[in-house]
Amino acid sequence: MAFYSPHTDQEIKEMLLEIGAKSIEELFRQIPEDARLKKDLNLPAGIPEPKVEAELRRLSGKNQACSDLLCFAGGGVYRHYVPKAVDYLLSRSEFSTAYTPYQPEASQGTLQAIFEFQTMIAELTGMEVANASMYDGGEAVAEAVLMSQRVSKNPDGSILVSEGLHPHYRRVIETYTRHLEFPKKTIPLTSNGQLDLDALKKIDDGYCLVVQHPNYFGCLEQMDELAGLVKEKGWILVVAVVEALSMALLEPPGNFGAGIVAGEAQSFGIHPGFGGPLLGFFASKMDWVRKMPGRLVGETRDAEGRRGFVLTLATREQHIRRAKATSNICTNHSLMALAATIYLSLLGKQGLVKLAKINLERAHYLREKIRASKNLKLYFSAPVFNEMTLKLGRDAEEVVKELAKEKILAGVPLKHHFPQMQDALLITVTEMNDEEQIDLLVDKLEKVGGNKK
Repeated sequence: MAFYSPHTDQEIKEMLLEIGAKSIEELFRQIPEDARLKKDLNLPAGIPEPKVEAELRRLSGKNQACSDLLCFAGGGVYRHYVPKAVDYLLSRSEFSTAYTPYQPEASQGTLQAIFEFQTMIAELTGMEVANASMYDGGEAVAEAVLMSQRVSKNPDGSILVSEGLHPHYRRVIETYTRHLEFPKKTIPLTSNGQLDLDALKKIDDGYCLVVQHPNYFGCLEQMDELAGLVKEKGWILVVAVVEALSMALLEPPGNFGAGIVAGEAQSFGIHPGFGGPLLGFFASKMDWVRKMPGRLVGETRDAEGRRGFVLTLATREQHIRRAKATSNICTNHSLMALAATIYLSLLGKQGLVKLAKINLERAHYLREKIRASKNLKLYFSAPVFNEMTLKLGRDAEEVVKELAKEKILAGVPLKHHFPQMQDALLITVTEMNDEEQIDLLVDKLEKVGGNKK
Protein backbone atom coordinates (compact mmCIF):
# COMPACT_ATOMS: atom_id res chain seq x y z
CA MET A 1 0.00 0.00 0.00
CA ALA A 2 3.08 2.27 0.08
CA PHE A 3 2.29 3.88 -3.28
CA TYR A 4 -1.07 5.05 -1.90
CA SER A 5 0.75 6.98 0.87
CA PRO A 6 2.78 9.67 -0.93
CA HIS A 7 4.41 11.19 2.17
CA THR A 8 7.60 9.94 3.77
CA ASP A 9 7.98 9.65 7.54
CA GLN A 10 10.14 12.78 7.51
CA GLU A 11 7.52 14.76 5.56
CA ILE A 12 4.80 13.66 7.97
CA LYS A 13 6.96 14.72 10.91
CA GLU A 14 7.55 18.16 9.35
CA MET A 15 3.84 18.67 8.63
CA LEU A 16 2.85 17.76 12.18
CA LEU A 17 5.47 20.14 13.53
CA GLU A 18 4.15 22.94 11.32
CA ILE A 19 0.57 22.61 12.63
CA GLY A 20 1.61 22.02 16.22
CA ALA A 21 0.45 18.40 16.51
CA LYS A 22 2.49 15.70 18.20
CA SER A 23 1.05 12.74 16.27
CA ILE A 24 -1.40 11.76 13.56
CA GLU A 25 -3.63 10.38 16.31
CA GLU A 26 -3.92 13.87 17.75
CA LEU A 27 -5.58 15.05 14.53
CA PHE A 28 -8.57 12.86 15.41
CA ARG A 29 -8.92 13.86 19.05
CA GLN A 30 -12.36 15.40 18.42
CA ILE A 31 -13.78 11.96 17.57
CA PRO A 32 -15.36 10.50 20.76
CA GLU A 33 -13.56 7.46 22.16
CA ASP A 34 -16.71 5.34 22.04
CA ALA A 35 -17.02 6.01 18.30
CA ARG A 36 -13.51 4.82 17.47
CA LEU A 37 -12.62 1.38 16.16
CA LYS A 38 -10.75 -0.50 18.86
CA LYS A 39 -9.34 -3.26 16.67
CA ASP A 40 -7.33 -3.72 13.50
CA LEU A 41 -9.23 -3.73 10.23
CA ASN A 42 -7.67 -7.10 9.45
CA LEU A 43 -7.48 -6.38 5.72
CA PRO A 44 -6.04 -9.10 3.47
CA ALA A 45 -2.68 -8.61 1.79
CA GLY A 46 -2.65 -6.83 -1.54
CA ILE A 47 -2.90 -8.88 -4.75
CA PRO A 48 -2.05 -8.09 -8.40
CA GLU A 49 -4.66 -6.28 -10.49
CA PRO A 50 -5.42 -9.27 -12.81
CA LYS A 51 -6.29 -11.37 -9.75
CA VAL A 52 -8.51 -8.59 -8.40
CA GLU A 53 -10.35 -8.50 -11.73
CA ALA A 54 -10.74 -12.28 -11.77
CA GLU A 55 -12.11 -12.28 -8.21
CA LEU A 56 -14.59 -9.52 -9.03
CA ARG A 57 -15.77 -11.48 -12.07
CA ARG A 58 -16.26 -14.54 -9.89
CA LEU A 59 -18.30 -12.57 -7.37
CA SER A 60 -20.36 -10.78 -10.02
CA GLY A 61 -21.18 -14.15 -11.56
CA LYS A 62 -23.37 -14.80 -8.52
CA ASN A 63 -25.64 -11.92 -9.51
CA GLN A 64 -28.65 -12.30 -11.77
CA ALA A 65 -29.25 -9.42 -14.17
CA CYS A 66 -32.72 -8.35 -15.27
CA SER A 67 -31.71 -9.14 -18.84
CA ASP A 68 -31.33 -12.79 -17.82
CA LEU A 69 -34.71 -12.97 -16.06
CA LEU A 70 -38.37 -12.41 -16.69
CA CYS A 71 -38.56 -9.25 -14.60
CA PHE A 72 -41.80 -8.02 -13.01
CA ALA A 73 -40.16 -6.07 -10.18
CA GLY A 74 -40.75 -2.36 -9.71
CA GLY A 75 -41.73 -0.52 -6.56
CA GLY A 76 -39.68 2.59 -7.28
CA VAL A 77 -37.07 1.43 -9.81
CA TYR A 78 -38.38 0.31 -13.19
CA ARG A 79 -37.06 -1.68 -16.11
CA HIS A 80 -37.81 0.18 -19.33
CA TYR A 81 -36.02 -0.08 -22.65
CA VAL A 82 -33.17 2.41 -22.98
CA PRO A 83 -32.30 3.33 -26.59
CA LYS A 84 -28.62 2.75 -27.44
CA ALA A 85 -28.24 6.40 -28.40
CA VAL A 86 -28.78 7.39 -24.76
CA ASP A 87 -25.79 5.42 -23.49
CA TYR A 88 -23.61 6.50 -26.41
CA LEU A 89 -24.29 10.23 -26.06
CA LEU A 90 -24.00 9.98 -22.28
CA SER A 91 -20.49 8.55 -22.61
CA ARG A 92 -19.12 11.54 -24.53
CA SER A 93 -16.33 13.16 -22.56
CA GLU A 94 -17.95 16.61 -22.71
CA PHE A 95 -20.83 15.28 -20.63
CA SER A 96 -19.23 12.70 -18.34
CA THR A 97 -19.65 14.55 -15.07
CA ALA A 98 -22.37 14.62 -12.45
CA TYR A 99 -21.46 18.16 -11.47
CA THR A 100 -23.17 21.49 -12.12
CA PRO A 101 -21.14 23.85 -14.36
CA TYR A 102 -20.15 27.14 -12.74
CA GLN A 103 -18.54 28.83 -15.77
CA PRO A 104 -21.30 29.62 -18.28
CA GLU A 105 -18.84 30.87 -20.89
CA ALA A 106 -17.28 27.39 -20.98
CA SER A 107 -20.36 25.26 -20.34
CA GLN A 108 -23.12 26.34 -22.69
CA GLY A 109 -23.80 22.80 -23.93
CA THR A 110 -24.25 21.35 -20.47
CA LEU A 111 -26.29 24.32 -19.27
CA GLN A 112 -28.59 24.08 -22.28
CA ALA A 113 -29.11 20.35 -21.65
CA ILE A 114 -30.11 21.11 -18.05
CA PHE A 115 -32.39 23.93 -19.23
CA GLU A 116 -34.11 21.52 -21.64
CA PHE A 117 -34.51 19.00 -18.80
CA GLN A 118 -36.15 21.66 -16.64
CA THR A 119 -38.50 22.58 -19.49
CA MET A 120 -39.53 18.97 -20.11
CA ILE A 121 -40.20 18.31 -16.42
CA ALA A 122 -42.27 21.50 -16.18
CA GLU A 123 -44.35 20.39 -19.18
CA LEU A 124 -44.87 16.86 -17.88
CA THR A 125 -45.89 18.00 -14.40
CA GLY A 126 -47.98 20.96 -15.55
CA MET A 127 -45.98 23.25 -13.26
CA GLU A 128 -44.42 26.65 -13.96
CA VAL A 129 -40.82 26.00 -12.99
CA ALA A 130 -38.58 22.96 -12.40
CA ASN A 131 -35.07 22.82 -10.98
CA ALA A 132 -31.93 21.27 -12.44
CA SER A 133 -32.67 17.90 -10.74
CA MET A 134 -32.16 16.29 -7.33
CA TYR A 135 -30.25 13.18 -6.27
CA ASP A 136 -33.29 10.88 -6.17
CA GLY A 137 -37.04 10.84 -5.66
CA GLY A 138 -36.92 10.38 -1.90
CA GLU A 139 -34.73 13.42 -1.41
CA ALA A 140 -36.88 15.47 -3.80
CA VAL A 141 -40.08 14.67 -1.86
CA ALA A 142 -38.42 15.39 1.49
CA GLU A 143 -37.24 18.74 0.15
CA ALA A 144 -40.81 19.40 -1.01
CA VAL A 145 -42.01 18.93 2.57
CA LEU A 146 -39.42 21.41 3.85
CA MET A 147 -40.27 23.94 1.15
CA SER A 148 -43.98 23.60 1.91
CA GLN A 149 -43.26 24.69 5.46
CA ARG A 150 -41.37 27.74 4.18
CA VAL A 151 -44.27 28.95 2.00
CA SER A 152 -47.22 27.75 4.09
CA LYS A 153 -49.63 30.14 5.82
CA ASN A 154 -49.83 27.57 8.63
CA PRO A 155 -46.17 26.53 9.12
CA ASP A 156 -46.86 25.16 12.60
CA GLY A 157 -49.31 22.57 11.28
CA SER A 158 -48.70 18.86 10.73
CA ILE A 159 -47.05 17.10 7.82
CA LEU A 160 -49.75 14.82 6.43
CA VAL A 161 -48.36 11.82 4.58
CA SER A 162 -50.36 9.23 2.68
CA GLU A 163 -49.86 5.60 3.68
CA GLY A 164 -49.55 5.03 -0.06
CA LEU A 165 -46.28 6.99 -0.26
CA HIS A 166 -43.24 4.81 -0.96
CA PRO A 167 -41.90 3.52 2.41
CA HIS A 168 -38.37 4.64 1.52
CA TYR A 169 -39.62 8.16 0.83
CA ARG A 170 -41.42 8.22 4.16
CA ARG A 171 -38.18 7.26 5.89
CA VAL A 172 -36.30 10.05 4.11
CA ILE A 173 -38.95 12.56 5.23
CA GLU A 174 -38.54 11.25 8.77
CA THR A 175 -34.76 11.67 8.55
CA TYR A 176 -35.03 15.22 7.20
CA THR A 177 -37.56 16.37 9.80
CA ARG A 178 -36.49 14.34 12.85
CA HIS A 179 -34.91 17.26 14.68
CA LEU A 180 -37.21 19.99 13.36
CA GLU A 181 -40.13 19.04 15.62
CA PHE A 182 -42.64 19.03 12.79
CA PRO A 183 -45.68 16.97 13.85
CA LYS A 184 -46.43 14.20 11.35
CA LYS A 185 -49.59 12.22 10.66
CA THR A 186 -50.06 9.24 8.37
CA ILE A 187 -53.33 9.17 6.44
CA PRO A 188 -54.58 5.58 5.91
CA LEU A 189 -55.86 4.01 2.72
CA THR A 190 -59.30 2.56 2.18
CA SER A 191 -59.90 -1.09 1.37
CA ASN A 192 -59.75 -0.27 -2.35
CA GLY A 193 -56.19 1.08 -2.07
CA GLN A 194 -56.87 4.83 -2.28
CA LEU A 195 -56.35 7.60 0.27
CA ASP A 196 -59.12 7.71 2.87
CA LEU A 197 -60.76 11.08 2.17
CA ASP A 198 -63.12 10.72 5.13
CA ALA A 199 -60.15 10.42 7.48
CA LEU A 200 -58.58 13.43 5.80
CA LYS A 201 -61.70 15.56 6.29
CA LYS A 202 -61.41 15.14 10.06
CA ILE A 203 -57.96 16.78 10.18
CA ASP A 204 -57.62 20.55 10.48
CA ASP A 205 -54.04 21.17 11.60
CA GLY A 206 -52.05 20.30 8.48
CA TYR A 207 -49.80 22.49 6.38
CA CYS A 208 -49.06 20.05 3.54
CA LEU A 209 -50.35 16.74 2.25
CA VAL A 210 -47.95 14.37 0.49
CA VAL A 211 -49.68 11.97 -1.91
CA GLN A 212 -48.05 9.53 -4.32
CA HIS A 213 -49.89 9.14 -7.63
CA PRO A 214 -50.00 6.33 -8.71
CA ASN A 215 -49.37 5.20 -5.15
CA TYR A 216 -46.90 2.59 -3.91
CA PHE A 217 -49.45 -0.21 -4.31
CA GLY A 218 -50.07 0.82 -7.92
CA CYS A 219 -53.45 2.47 -7.32
CA LEU A 220 -54.49 5.74 -8.94
CA GLU A 221 -55.72 8.29 -6.44
CA GLN A 222 -58.92 10.35 -6.70
CA MET A 223 -56.91 13.46 -7.42
CA ASP A 224 -59.70 15.87 -8.38
CA GLU A 225 -61.67 15.25 -5.19
CA LEU A 226 -58.52 15.12 -3.10
CA ALA A 227 -57.16 18.38 -4.54
CA GLY A 228 -60.48 20.11 -3.88
CA LEU A 229 -60.38 19.04 -0.24
CA VAL A 230 -56.77 20.22 0.17
CA LYS A 231 -57.65 23.61 -1.32
CA GLU A 232 -60.63 23.92 1.01
CA LYS A 233 -58.37 23.20 4.00
CA GLY A 234 -55.73 25.69 2.87
CA TRP A 235 -52.95 23.10 2.73
CA ILE A 236 -50.22 22.69 0.15
CA LEU A 237 -50.60 19.62 -2.05
CA VAL A 238 -47.32 17.80 -2.69
CA VAL A 239 -47.69 15.17 -5.40
CA ALA A 240 -45.00 12.49 -5.47
CA VAL A 241 -44.53 10.71 -8.79
CA VAL A 242 -42.36 7.61 -8.59
CA GLU A 243 -43.18 6.06 -11.99
CA ALA A 244 -42.49 9.11 -14.16
CA LEU A 245 -43.85 7.45 -17.30
CA SER A 246 -47.36 7.70 -15.84
CA MET A 247 -47.26 11.47 -16.40
CA ALA A 248 -47.47 10.87 -20.15
CA LEU A 249 -51.08 9.66 -19.75
CA LEU A 250 -52.42 10.97 -16.46
CA GLU A 251 -53.65 14.52 -15.88
CA PRO A 252 -50.63 16.70 -15.01
CA PRO A 253 -50.60 17.40 -11.25
CA GLY A 254 -50.35 21.13 -11.90
CA ASN A 255 -53.74 21.04 -13.63
CA PHE A 256 -55.57 19.99 -10.47
CA GLY A 257 -53.82 22.39 -8.11
CA ALA A 258 -50.60 20.76 -6.91
CA GLY A 259 -48.27 23.21 -5.18
CA ILE A 260 -45.17 21.05 -5.63
CA VAL A 261 -44.58 17.99 -7.79
CA ALA A 262 -41.50 15.95 -6.92
CA GLY A 263 -40.35 12.43 -7.55
CA GLU A 264 -38.22 9.98 -9.47
CA ALA A 265 -37.35 10.13 -13.20
CA GLN A 266 -35.29 6.92 -13.42
CA SER A 267 -37.83 5.56 -15.91
CA PHE A 268 -36.54 8.08 -18.45
CA GLY A 269 -33.45 6.43 -19.91
CA ILE A 270 -31.68 5.20 -16.77
CA HIS A 271 -30.88 1.51 -16.30
CA PRO A 272 -31.95 -0.13 -13.00
CA GLY A 273 -28.47 -1.09 -11.83
CA PHE A 274 -28.49 -2.29 -8.20
CA GLY A 275 -31.20 0.27 -7.45
CA GLY A 276 -29.46 3.25 -9.04
CA PRO A 277 -28.24 5.72 -10.04
CA LEU A 278 -31.48 7.62 -9.72
CA LEU A 279 -32.76 11.04 -10.76
CA GLY A 280 -34.93 13.24 -8.58
CA PHE A 281 -37.03 15.99 -10.11
CA PHE A 282 -38.69 18.98 -8.47
CA ALA A 283 -41.28 21.38 -9.91
CA SER A 284 -43.33 24.14 -8.36
CA LYS A 285 -45.11 27.47 -8.84
CA MET A 286 -43.15 30.46 -10.10
CA ASP A 287 -44.34 32.50 -7.11
CA TRP A 288 -42.32 30.19 -4.86
CA VAL A 289 -39.19 30.01 -7.00
CA ARG A 290 -37.00 31.78 -4.42
CA LYS A 291 -37.96 29.14 -1.85
CA MET A 292 -37.02 26.20 -4.08
CA PRO A 293 -34.06 23.91 -3.38
CA GLY A 294 -31.35 23.09 -5.89
CA ARG A 295 -29.83 24.70 -8.95
CA LEU A 296 -31.80 26.61 -11.58
CA VAL A 297 -30.62 27.25 -15.13
CA GLY A 298 -32.11 30.27 -16.88
CA GLU A 299 -32.13 31.53 -20.45
CA THR A 300 -30.53 34.91 -21.16
CA ARG A 301 -28.89 37.05 -23.85
CA ASP A 302 -25.23 38.03 -23.99
CA ALA A 303 -23.85 41.48 -24.79
CA GLU A 304 -24.25 40.77 -28.51
CA GLY A 305 -27.83 39.57 -28.16
CA ARG A 306 -27.06 35.87 -28.57
CA ARG A 307 -29.09 33.27 -26.68
CA GLY A 308 -27.28 31.80 -23.71
CA PHE A 309 -27.77 29.90 -20.45
CA VAL A 310 -26.62 30.64 -16.90
CA LEU A 311 -27.15 29.47 -13.34
CA THR A 312 -29.70 31.87 -11.92
CA LEU A 313 -31.28 32.86 -8.58
CA ALA A 314 -28.17 31.49 -6.87
CA THR A 315 -28.72 33.62 -3.75
CA ARG A 316 -30.96 30.79 -2.48
CA GLU A 317 -28.04 28.39 -2.40
CA GLN A 318 -25.54 27.07 0.09
CA HIS A 319 -22.35 28.51 -1.42
CA ILE A 320 -23.82 32.00 -0.90
CA ARG A 321 -26.36 31.78 1.93
CA ARG A 322 -24.59 29.08 3.96
CA ALA A 323 -26.84 28.04 6.85
CA LYS A 324 -29.69 30.19 5.53
CA ALA A 325 -29.83 28.41 2.16
CA THR A 326 -33.09 26.81 1.05
CA SER A 327 -31.36 23.41 0.97
CA ASN A 328 -28.02 21.80 1.66
CA ILE A 329 -27.95 20.21 -1.80
CA CYS A 330 -25.02 21.96 -3.45
CA THR A 331 -25.23 20.48 -6.93
CA ASN A 332 -27.57 18.38 -9.06
CA HIS A 333 -27.55 15.06 -10.95
CA SER A 334 -26.45 16.43 -14.32
CA LEU A 335 -25.43 13.21 -16.03
CA MET A 336 -28.68 11.44 -15.16
CA ALA A 337 -30.69 14.55 -16.07
CA LEU A 338 -28.93 14.46 -19.43
CA ALA A 339 -29.91 10.80 -19.87
CA ALA A 340 -33.55 11.71 -19.25
CA THR A 341 -33.35 14.67 -21.64
CA ILE A 342 -31.88 12.55 -24.43
CA TYR A 343 -34.44 9.80 -23.79
CA LEU A 344 -37.41 12.19 -23.87
CA SER A 345 -36.04 13.91 -26.98
CA LEU A 346 -35.68 10.59 -28.80
CA LEU A 347 -39.22 9.46 -27.97
CA GLY A 348 -40.91 12.82 -28.44
CA LYS A 349 -44.36 13.63 -27.10
CA GLN A 350 -46.21 11.10 -29.24
CA GLY A 351 -43.67 8.37 -28.59
CA LEU A 352 -43.86 8.87 -24.84
CA VAL A 353 -47.66 8.69 -24.88
CA LYS A 354 -47.52 5.56 -27.04
CA LEU A 355 -45.07 3.92 -24.64
CA ALA A 356 -47.25 4.79 -21.64
CA LYS A 357 -50.26 3.26 -23.40
CA ILE A 358 -48.33 0.03 -24.00
CA ASN A 359 -47.54 -0.12 -20.27
CA LEU A 360 -51.17 0.53 -19.39
CA GLU A 361 -52.50 -2.06 -21.85
CA ARG A 362 -50.15 -4.80 -20.67
CA ALA A 363 -50.88 -4.07 -17.02
CA HIS A 364 -54.58 -4.35 -17.73
CA TYR A 365 -53.98 -7.58 -19.64
CA LEU A 366 -52.34 -8.96 -16.47
CA ARG A 367 -55.16 -7.59 -14.33
CA GLU A 368 -57.81 -9.34 -16.39
CA LYS A 369 -55.84 -12.59 -16.27
CA ILE A 370 -55.77 -12.35 -12.48
CA ARG A 371 -59.47 -11.58 -12.27
CA ALA A 372 -60.19 -14.62 -14.42
CA SER A 373 -57.97 -16.84 -12.28
CA LYS A 374 -59.50 -19.16 -9.72
CA ASN A 375 -56.45 -19.02 -7.46
CA LEU A 376 -55.19 -15.42 -7.67
CA LYS A 377 -56.69 -12.23 -6.25
CA LEU A 378 -56.09 -8.51 -6.47
CA TYR A 379 -55.44 -6.81 -3.14
CA PHE A 380 -57.14 -3.59 -4.23
CA SER A 381 -59.88 -2.66 -6.70
CA ALA A 382 -58.76 0.89 -7.58
CA PRO A 383 -57.58 1.67 -11.16
CA VAL A 384 -53.88 1.17 -11.93
CA PHE A 385 -51.24 2.30 -14.43
CA ASN A 386 -48.53 -0.37 -14.71
CA GLU A 387 -48.33 -1.78 -11.17
CA MET A 388 -50.70 -3.75 -8.98
CA THR A 389 -50.68 -5.67 -5.71
CA LEU A 390 -51.61 -9.36 -5.64
CA LYS A 391 -52.91 -11.31 -2.67
CA LEU A 392 -51.31 -14.75 -2.72
CA GLY A 393 -52.22 -17.86 -0.80
CA ARG A 394 -48.91 -17.98 1.07
CA ASP A 395 -45.91 -15.89 2.07
CA ALA A 396 -45.02 -13.71 -0.93
CA GLU A 397 -41.28 -13.76 -0.29
CA GLU A 398 -41.24 -17.56 -0.41
CA VAL A 399 -43.04 -17.42 -3.76
CA VAL A 400 -40.51 -14.92 -5.13
CA LYS A 401 -37.61 -17.14 -4.06
CA GLU A 402 -39.15 -20.22 -5.68
CA LEU A 403 -39.81 -18.46 -8.98
CA ALA A 404 -36.32 -16.94 -8.96
CA LYS A 405 -35.00 -20.49 -9.34
CA GLU A 406 -36.90 -20.58 -12.62
CA LYS A 407 -35.41 -17.22 -13.70
CA ILE A 408 -38.60 -15.28 -12.98
CA LEU A 409 -38.36 -12.16 -10.83
CA ALA A 410 -42.02 -12.17 -9.85
CA GLY A 411 -42.22 -8.84 -8.03
CA VAL A 412 -41.61 -7.13 -4.70
CA PRO A 413 -42.85 -8.78 -1.45
CA LEU A 414 -44.42 -6.10 0.73
CA LYS A 415 -44.13 -7.70 4.17
CA HIS A 416 -40.85 -5.95 5.02
CA HIS A 417 -42.56 -2.56 4.93
CA PHE A 418 -46.07 -3.74 5.78
CA PRO A 419 -45.86 -6.69 8.22
CA GLN A 420 -49.61 -7.23 8.03
CA MET A 421 -49.27 -7.96 4.28
CA GLN A 422 -47.29 -11.22 4.40
CA ASP A 423 -49.12 -12.49 1.33
CA ALA A 424 -48.84 -9.29 -0.77
CA LEU A 425 -46.78 -9.15 -3.95
CA LEU A 426 -46.27 -5.91 -5.91
CA ILE A 427 -46.04 -6.66 -9.63
CA THR A 428 -44.95 -4.25 -12.36
CA VAL A 429 -45.55 -4.66 -16.09
CA THR A 430 -43.70 -2.52 -18.64
CA GLU A 431 -43.07 -2.61 -22.39
CA MET A 432 -40.36 -5.19 -21.59
CA ASN A 433 -43.04 -7.78 -20.70
CA ASP A 434 -45.08 -9.22 -23.56
CA GLU A 435 -48.32 -11.18 -23.25
CA GLU A 436 -46.50 -14.52 -23.47
CA GLN A 437 -44.38 -13.61 -20.45
CA ILE A 438 -47.43 -12.39 -18.56
CA ASP A 439 -49.22 -15.67 -19.28
CA LEU A 440 -46.22 -17.59 -17.96
CA LEU A 441 -46.09 -15.48 -14.78
CA VAL A 442 -49.79 -16.03 -14.06
CA ASP A 443 -49.43 -19.76 -14.69
CA LYS A 444 -46.47 -20.03 -12.30
CA LEU A 445 -48.16 -17.92 -9.62
CA GLU A 446 -51.28 -20.07 -9.78
CA LYS A 447 -49.21 -23.19 -9.21
CA VAL A 448 -46.80 -21.84 -6.60
CA GLY A 449 -48.63 -19.10 -4.74
CA GLY A 450 -52.32 -19.27 -5.55
CA ASN A 451 -55.21 -19.19 -3.09
CA LYS A 452 -56.40 -22.78 -2.96
CA LYS A 453 -60.20 -23.03 -2.80
